[in-house]
Amino acid sequence: MDSFRILRVCFIALLNDTSPYSGKCDGCGASGVPIMKLSLGRDFFGRVYDRLSPNADMSPKWYCDPCSVEKNLQRDFRDIEQEFHKLEKGDTSTLSQGEQMQRARLRLKEIAALLSGATLTQRLLKNDEVSNLSRLMETPRTTST
Repeated sequence: MDSFRILRVCFIALLNDTSPYSGKCDGCGASGVPIMKLSLGRDFFGRVYDRLSPNADMSPKWYCDPCSVEKNLQRDFRDIEQEFHKLEKGDTSTLSQGEQMQRARLRLKEIAALLSGATLTQRLLKNDEVSNLSRLMETPRTTST
């Protein structure tokens, strides 16, 4: 078998492995719970990301189910926040497209609603951070001439 086929077989085996890993959650500190690390995917704006590859990731974080949900919310919040700061500076931003801005505003409302619910522990993302960004994004921007 060539190396590509071996890699493909290993990748398929990893995808089909449904056994949860047990350990300590880096979000809430719970021990002996099923934990996971979701590292491949797309960010809020559809850009591909891979957190396993960077050499700087010397201490990977593992999360239980509730913290994984909050971590995904935090990732979306950070993506939106970064694009908004680019827009504020006048740099090229995905949010300059009206449809993306509307999507981001809606996602922030969803995140705020989920955080205000009783199901999340809010260890990774604070509701006031989301509310502040939502307010900033709702404020009409003035263009300097």
